[in-house]
Order: sequence, then structure tokens, then C-alpha cells
Amino acid sequence: MADHQVILQASGLSKRYRIGSRSKSQLSGTAQLLNFITQPVQRFKKIRRLSNFDDKDSEHDVIWALKDVSFEVRRGEVLGIMGANGAGKSTLLKILSRIITPTSGEFRYEGTLSSLLEVGTGFNGELTGRENIYLNGSILGMRRAQIDKVFDEIVDFSGVERFIDTPVKRYSSGMTVRLAFSVAAHLDPDILLLDEVLSVGDAEFSQKSMHKMESVAKSGRTVVLVSHSATAVARLCDRAIFIAGGSIVASGSVEQITGLYLGNTVHTRATKIWHAAMAPCAEGLVRLLSVRIVNAELEPIEIVDVRQRFGVEVCFEILQLGRVVLPEFQLVNAAGDILFTSIENRTEWGHTPRELGLYTSTGWVEGNTLNEGRYSVNTSLSSLAPRNSYLTENEALYFQVIDPLDGDSARSDYGLTPPGYISPRLQWT
Repeated sequence: MADHQVILQASGLSKRYRIGSRSKSQLSGTAQLLNFITQPVQRFKKIRRLSNFDDKDSEHDVIWALKDVSFEVRRGEVLGIMGANGAGKSTLLKILSRIITPTSGEFRYEGTLSSLLEVGTGFNGELTGRENIYLNGSILGMRRAQIDKVFDEIVDFSGVERFIDTPVKRYSSGMTVRLAFSVAAHLDPDILLLDEVLSVGDAEFSQKSMHKMESVAKSGRTVVLVSHSATAVARLCDRAIFIAGGSIVASGSVEQITGLYLGNTVHTRATKIWHAAMAPCAEGLVRLLSVRIVNAELEPIEIVDVRQRFGVEVCFEILQLGRVVLPEFQLVNAAGDILFTSIENRTEWGHTPRELGLYTSTGWVEGNTLNEGRYSVNTSLSSLAPRNSYLTENEALYFQVIDPLDGDSARSDYGLTPPGYISPRLQWT
């Protein structure tokens, strides 16, 4: 549990990049010589250009990757940072890691700070795995005595013990990634910055990495984690912030921010209720009142654990006697493919007209059926014999299926998201 001491504080961090500029290394020899000769003039022009930065013409030449970002992290806290690609998350971590300097603003921290932004940075192919552990550990801020203390743990965790005295250039890419992550994961800084590092290696090592980061998070270490995975943030973080367009647009509990992230990237809507005057109605015969995604306790849910049994609940009103009315729904994936259609199959309603009044029917989908992803629900009220659809509401609901990777799902076995529309965990004999 974090105490009240602020260990990392960012104030007004902004980063501006000029569009279309070329580095000196990209220029030809003649161009570099010309650049050297004209450098004083160019520097003067640059100063004038920056001094008039607010001019309309100048704004077309730059892009703000980060703009006025301020936040605090308390000692022992695990902070998650979420946002779409290009939102500015990685730029923020590179500033905090001192890889790049901000255009404006500042940050301060207490103690030691280490970052794992690109797994494998600092490895030398000509050196052995053993030598690279010491080299990489030094780059990431560890003293030799610290490395000696955790050396055996690093090697054991990486699984490359047999090749530890072999030059890294002979390692497979998977071996290199495992060793690099293992070095970084066994750091003991006051603050650890992580950028999408929990999907490294193969499926088994990916799960192993998650468990290791869980133990780091629970050890009282201060961690800042950038991730697209709502599952990782939910499992590791105490609170989170949401970045869009280079700015922090929300800060709060993990539940709030992961919900906002999923809602911002894939629309979710667990419940749709129509007022009586606006409800879909079929010629005075039947009226659709509400549709919900519910859990076993009949509570609405937008995010479904892949192992979780959930229901599609349809509430409707019979307005006229003498009609057989059956609720049905279709589950549709993000690509628009209908995965299946289910119609109420209770025998008492299949051929029997309903009395006037309100009805609620729920079709249940068993856990370990769907794959991870976004789904929508089409719902109808219809009859079977003869087949007749009274009314249909397409995309009445949207929801998200996720796999926490900590239980008995097909993906927990497989590691990566299995190919296919559905992901049943079958019994093999």
C-alpha cells in the first residue's frame, strides 16, 4: 500500500516535434558541409522561428506529442497509463527515463529510477549471456554486488542456463528477449517504468512475466506501467490515468479508467431501455422494452470474463392475445459476422400464445465459448411456425470479452489469443 509521500511528480510536461525535419546522419556529405558553413545563419533563423512560434504558419510545421501533462505518484504505488496508439504514453515514459528532454515542463523524483522500454536494449551480441547480464544490469542502474545477489535468479527465470556462457549473437530471438526481461524484472530501483513488456517471449513466458510483475507490484515497489491491456492494468495497478491527444483526460480508479479505455476504443453498452412511447412496437402486437447483458446475479455487465457465464436478457410486453411470441438474439463479432442465433426454446411457449402482460426471458451463454474481442447483439421478437419476425433491433448492445490469463481458459493454455471466432476449452482424452 502506498504511503502519502510523493516520490515522482510531473508538472506541465510537453513535447513538440517539428514535422519533416531531417537528422544530420540522413544528409549527404555535401549537404552536411553546406550545413556546417551556414549553421550560424540557420541557428539565427531557428531562434527567430521559435520566438514567433505562436504564428499561424509555424503551427503547421510542428506536432505536440505531449501537452501540459501533470501527475503525481506516491511511494509504493503502481500507476497504470492507458490510451490509444499515438496518444503520447511512450513519449511520456521516454521523458521520465531521460531518453528525451521535454520542450517545456519538468519532473522530479526521489531515489533511483530504472526503465524497461525496449526489451534487449544494451545487449551486445559478441558478449556471453553472463557478460550481458552484468553489462545490462549496469546500464539499468544496478551495482555489481546487486547483480551478484540476484544472478542465479535472473538465469533461472530466463531459462537460458545451458547457454549462459555462449555469445548472445548465437541466441534465438526468444532467448534474448527472455534474458533481457529477466535482468530488468529483477531490478531493485525505487521507481520502475515499464512500457508494454508483459507480452514478451512465448505464451508460457508471457504468463510467467505477468506473475513476476504481480510479485513486483505487491512488494511495495513504485511502478509506472504503460499498457494497452485492461487485464494487466486491472491486475497490477492501484489507480490509472487515461491519455488522449497528448493530454491527460481522466484520472481515477482502475475500474473507471479501464472502462473508459475500452469504451473509447470499442464502444460498450450493457443495457438498452426504451421508454414506452419510444419502444419498438409491432403493429400493436408486441413491444420491446429492454435488452441487457447480465451476469449470474442478473446484474448488467459490459466486460465479460471469457470463463464467465453470461446472459442476454430480453424484456417485452404482449399487447394482443392469440400470438406466439419468442425472443431471440444474434451474437455478432467486430467484423460483422453472425456467430450464432438463439431463440427461446422452452416448450411451453413454442406453440402457445402468451397472455397479455410483461415477460422477461434470458438466453445464457456458457463460459469458455467466445474468443476475446468486441461483440454486438441483435435482438428480435418472432414466431417459429410459421416463421415470422415481428420486430428486430440490430446492434442493440455492445460488450467486450477479455481473458485475465489467470485461470482455466483456452487462452491460458495457449498463451496468445487463439485464432478463430470462438474459444472453447474442450476436454481431451
